Amino acid sequence: MNEIVWPTIDSEHLIVDSKQMLILEKEMFSHGMPQEALMEKAGIQISRWLLKKKPLLKNGITVFIGPGHNGGDGAVIARELFLKGFYVQIWCPFPMKKTLTNNHLNYLTSIGVTKLVEPPDANGKELWIDAVFGNNQTRKVDDKLINLFNQKFHKKSGKVISIDIPTGLCPDKGEPFLDDAVKADYTLAIGLHKIGLTQDSALPFIGELHHIDVGMPTSKLSKIDKKIFKLTYKDIKNIDLPSLPKNSNKYKRGTTLLIAGSEKYPGAAYLALKGAISSGAGFISAVLPELVAESIWRVSPEIVLKGTMQSNQNGNASLFSALKNIDLGAYESLAVGPGIGIDNNDWQKSKDFLIGFEGLLILDADALNRISESQLGSKFFLERKFKTWITPHNKEFLRLFPNIKCETNVGLAVKAAKKFNISILLKGANSIIADNKNAWQLCGTDSQTARAGLGDLLSGFVAGSSAIDLTFCRNITTDFFAKYVLLHSFAASKCKSGSNASAIGDELSKIMRNRKMRQIS
Repeated sequence: MNEIVWPTIDSEHLIVDSKQMLILEKEMFSHGMPQEALMEKAGIQISRWLLKKKPLLKNGITVFIGPGHNGGDGAVIARELFLKGFYVQIWCPFPMKKTLTNNHLNYLTSIGVTKLVEPPDANGKELWIDAVFGNNQTRKVDDKLINLFNQKFHKKSGKVISIDIPTGLCPDKGEPFLDDAVKADYTLAIGLHKIGLTQDSALPFIGELHHIDVGMPTSKLSKIDKKIFKLTYKDIKNIDLPSLPKNSNKYKRGTTLLIAGSEKYPGAAYLALKGAISSGAGFISAVLPELVAESIWRVSPEIVLKGTMQSNQNGNASLFSALKNIDLGAYESLAVGPGIGIDNNDWQKSKDFLIGFEGLLILDADALNRISESQLGSKFFLERKFKTWITPHNKEFLRLFPNIKCETNVGLAVKAAKKFNISILLKGANSIIADNKNAWQLCGTDSQTARAGLGDLLSGFVAGSSAIDLTFCRNITTDFFAKYVLLHSFAASKCKSGSNASAIGDELSKIMRNRKMRQIS
């Protein structure tokens, strides 16, 4: 279940915590890599990145040099930019602690780099580079220093770049150690991405996140346990899904069943079905509330209606009467939840059908809310002996798993997945997909597409896509789940006709018709 087949295990994709990063660095040093060489490489690579963005440098550069090796990286940057003819000045807000950094500092002054005695003026137009603490910071920093940086940031008189980690931000939690942290326009992650930088809580501080490659050995990266992968839209081109044979009929192109909607939320059913249709699945069936069932043939005539759901007095759907008459064994995947509303008595009667379903069960929205309010609670997942994928947002997750604690959303998702033997999509600005050992985190997605209905569309898309792939790979792994989520997000970012769920569903259909998206594995 945990074999990694996508994306590539490399420094561009792996996310680590501060301890893992330190262990990797110590291993490199113990095998002969000089600390001086790694510092040189980091500083020079960052300098090259900056030299490609010369408008940032035109008004000069002020480098804040910290007492440790992050400060040494900053000193190398200052040296390289000075030697390229740019005006560079440095300021050391704390006494030096590392000999190597101090040596670099002495050399800078010897070649004519200005060393400030007083803090620089936040009203100036020069670029500020935060090379104060980086990955090794473990506690609160002087408020005056953070306030100085943030005066610069808010005045927008010149950009702020943080090296590795913004000062004052916890590398593991992605939260300020106390009240605030440096707000950067760019953060340049050295070697590997630190887990704090990919958390939703870090977004107000990191600005644009960029990776600086310093040549981390693949042999070392492969040995990292509990791998976390950073996904961006660049990874779309490497998605490799099974190709559909030309002679396959509709029953061999994926069969899925969706149970969605209610009199209270009829739109959820339409959007979930649109998502399933966009996947290209061959045979899509549905159990719908009577209100939707009466009109679905006008909107989506290809949907096969397998049953209708009555609604209780509050307008919430009742599943039991429909489920007892359906052969669930005919489907590769089953999606339950979008817009069905809450009915605890109905769930109590219906749950055994879902527990016994031998295909892939996808639970979203109100299905998760019903579970969290039921007698079994999250033990429902332990009762199931077959593959289960769930798609909660943060509040739904906390209702389902109130006893699971962790400093990051990635940790929460991995812990829950391991305890209950499920795969989880924990939705957020940087959504996370996790199983019992590994995780995938979406970064750099379009925040403007966070709209009502997109979750319903995604549930249907995952149901249809997984049904297709289950016809070829009977035991699809969690990386397939991550691929579907990335494709859905990519469609949202590419949609030129609007950011509503219906328009994004049309865009998703176009993407899935592109044969490049479904190359032979």
